[in-house]
This record gives sequence, C-alpha cells and structure tokens, in this order.
Amino acid sequence: MTALAADRPTPMVELVGVSKRFGGAVALADIDLELREAEVHCLVGENGAGKSTLGKVIAGVHRADTGSVAVRGQEVDFKSPRDSLGAGIAFIAQELAIVPERSVLENVFLGGTGHGLRLVGNRRLLAEYEQLTAKAGFAIDPRARAGSLRLADQQKVEILRALARDADVIIMDEPTASLAGAESDQLLEIIRDLKREGRTVVFVTHFLVDALAVADRVTVLKDGRLVRTSEASTETPDTLIESMLGRSLGSMFPSGATAVADERALRVSGLSRSGEFDEISLDVRRGEIVGIAGLVGAGRTELLETLVGLRRPSRGTVEVDGRPCTLRSPEQAKKVGLVMVPESRKDHGLVLGRTVRENVCLPHLASVSRLGFVAKSQQADLLEGVVEKVGLDANRIDSPVGQLSGGNQQKVMFARWLCQQPTVFLADEPTRGVDVGARAAIYQLMRDVADQGAGVLFVSSDNEEVVGLADRVLVMRAGRIVGELSGADINEDAVLGLMFHDDLREEAI
Repeated sequence: MTALAADRPTPMVELVGVSKRFGGAVALADIDLELREAEVHCLVGENGAGKSTLGKVIAGVHRADTGSVAVRGQEVDFKSPRDSLGAGIAFIAQELAIVPERSVLENVFLGGTGHGLRLVGNRRLLAEYEQLTAKAGFAIDPRARAGSLRLADQQKVEILRALARDADVIIMDEPTASLAGAESDQLLEIIRDLKREGRTVVFVTHFLVDALAVADRVTVLKDGRLVRTSEASTETPDTLIESMLGRSLGSMFPSGATAVADERALRVSGLSRSGEFDEISLDVRRGEIVGIAGLVGAGRTELLETLVGLRRPSRGTVEVDGRPCTLRSPEQAKKVGLVMVPESRKDHGLVLGRTVRENVCLPHLASVSRLGFVAKSQQADLLEGVVEKVGLDANRIDSPVGQLSGGNQQKVMFARWLCQQPTVFLADEPTRGVDVGARAAIYQLMRDVADQGAGVLFVSSDNEEVVGLADRVLVMRAGRIVGELSGADINEDAVLGLMFHDDLREEAI
C-alpha cells in the first residue's frame, strides 16, 4: 500500500466493479464508486441511466450480479434492506412507504429494532420522538394520521424513520420529484442538516439545480455506466447535461415557428373566475406556441382548467377556431378540438394499473367500441402511427403504464391527444418529473403539434423552458396577465422582471 493510499480515509461505502442485469437488459456495468463520510453525493442521469438501481444496490434492495460492496472497509453482501439497516444504511424510495392509517409516531418507529408497533400514548416512545425531531430540526404531530399529511410532511416522516434507525448513510430516490418549490427548498435544507450531523446522503435526482445546490460531489451515469464523479463546485447544469446526453442544453429546444398562420386557433376575451383570475384576454394562432410564466398561485393552472371545461368562468368568452364556445366539461372541449395534458399525470391523467394501449384510448372509447365492447382492431387503428410519433416502445404497448419511466408516462399523455389532430393543445407543466433526455423529445412533440397547424398554450414554472420553447410569452401575476414578450424580447431577465415587478418596486422604495 502506498503512503497516499494509507492516508486516505476509509470510505463509508465503496463499490468495485458492480454490475446488475434485469433479464437481458444491463442496468449497471462495472461501477466503481466511493461515498465519503459526511458528504452529500448526487447521482444524476437520464431515466434508465441506472441511478435508482445503483442506490438500491447500496441499500440491499437489489443484489449485484458481480463486483463487491464494502461498508467502512468491510465487504458486505446485503440480501435485503433489513441487512443494510443493520449496517447503518437507510433507503427512502420515490414511492413513499408510509402506512397511511397509522399515526406518525407508529410510522417513524415501525420496524425499528426493539420497538414493533407501540401505542401513541407510550411516554417513552414519545420522549424518543421529541429527541428525534429536535435533532432533525422539524416536528410533526406524532398523533396525526400519516395518510392525512401533505406529501412534503410524509417525506419528513420517512426521514425521521431513517434517523430513528440511526442510519449513517441515507439514500433518497428522487425526493423532490413531487414537491412544490417551497417544500423542495425545505427538503434541501434538511439534507444540509443531515450532512452537518455527520451523515452521508446519497441524493438521486434529475433536478440538476437541486443537485448542485446541496452536493459535495456529483456522479453522472449514462446507460448503466459511470461517466465521471466530480466536485459539484466544478459543475454547472450545462456541463452535467452535456455529460448525460452528449449534447448541450441549447440543442434541446427545437427551432421556432416556421409557419404561424393569421387565423386564431384560440381567442379568450375578458375571462374571469372569482378569486382565481380576472379579465384574461389572449389569443393563440395556428402554428404558434405560447408560454405562460408566473409564480405558483398566479392563476395559470386555474386558467387552463377553465379553458378545458374543468372550472366554470364567472364571465368572459372563449372562441375556438373562430367559433364561440361554452365549455362545461373536457368532453365538450374535446369535441371542438381543445385538449389538455394536466399538471399531474398520476393524479389527473393516467390509470397506472392499465396498459399503455388502454390509457391512450381512454378518452376515445366511443370511437373504439362496438355495442359497448372495446374492439381491439379499432384500438389498433386509433393507435396507428402515434406510438412511433411520440417515441414509445411498441413492444410495451400492453404493459401497465405504471411500469414506465416518468418521461414515457408523459409521452402516453401526449399520445392520447395526438391520435386525432387537435385545434388547441394545452399543457400544464409538460415536463414536470421528466428527465432532461425526455424533455427534449417532449419539446419536439410540442413543436410538431404546432407545425401541424394547432395552437399550443402551455404553463411552466421553469423559466428557461418558457424562454427556450415559446414563440410568445405571457406573464401572469396575481390572477392577471401583466406583460407579453415576443421575438428578441424573450429572455429570462425580462420574464423575471414582469413576475416580480411590484415586489422589486416596493423594495426600492
């Protein structure tokens, strides 16, 4: 052993030559990785890059086919997550594992050594819980039913459970994927606190800004292989994307509109809904993509849901393709060619236990049925070409949609409405929960929809996305449109200036 190697601290976790296959698919190939004590180590990559699988191998959820895993210098062979817990490693999955009908207290200590299920009134357990929350820096009512909590608080219950098991290494798989901005920021601060306590956090994420905000080091994975591990301070989102995709961020956005028509696909005049938005007037021409920027609570989602018939306006008019419409339901909107991809595909879009085929055909049952029975031949006619168009694997068309990656689930949502050419295509946060590789495909889909003659109106909280994709940008604040940008005037500074204009003016005063 060299003097340099002797001086090097023993890693908390070390993987050497780790590989993992699922059937014929290579999930990990010859991975060498070190996790240091008291560091935040982010794993980034496209969907399918192997980052979640790598986290699960470390946590004992999966066993490596080849290679070795060592904890504090001792080689281990975890056969289950319980084995890894014994070595001080806890895993927090993207799909949270709380018991919804049990209390917070019971969830935190459930499965812990020597506890089992205790009653909420147990003073000793409550005292342990208070010590735990004091150390964590956040508290939740221990008597609250876990299933009644907001998603961010359920995430905290999982973190408290990991701390209750005295984990030195905590692996978090996409912990911010379903959290809003403020909740995501709070979780990132909790991760910093865990590091300050001397714990090692493995943070699996596709949010590159989040990764760089908390990471000491970042490992980039691509196609199951480790591209590089580097100090986070030397990286930017652009450099990470180039490593993940082999191309720059700028190339993700397709070129702008080539044939914007004079006729309006959508025209909205004086549309209002009490307490949500007021006097909204806008138009979207055929062949054009219009983006709506603004802070959460500005009324953007409520506006789109009103346009598609999910909410009733208090006043105002809507015209689709030059014809006045009173849209009281999404079905009515669909009949006039106005369709929408919602913000949450899991809550308001997909039936996760059903197949890709069934999910795509769901809004079109009348056209694929005979005498009340679905006809597969008619389903096939409806699906012809659209699966290839959106970039889905035709071999997985009869797989449950819940088994697909977030990006492919979003493509299913697009395929649902691209079976038939829409007149107006609405999209609320079209790339939420989608990795950067799938984003590029979705941006191209939106441009293709516009190029085929539809008007596209989308909402996004990612200002870079709005600036890169939209032909025109509308900015909403406090339920009103406060500005419009087009051409060379579209840039992030201008968007932010309109979003925060009143706040900036008040600060100046």
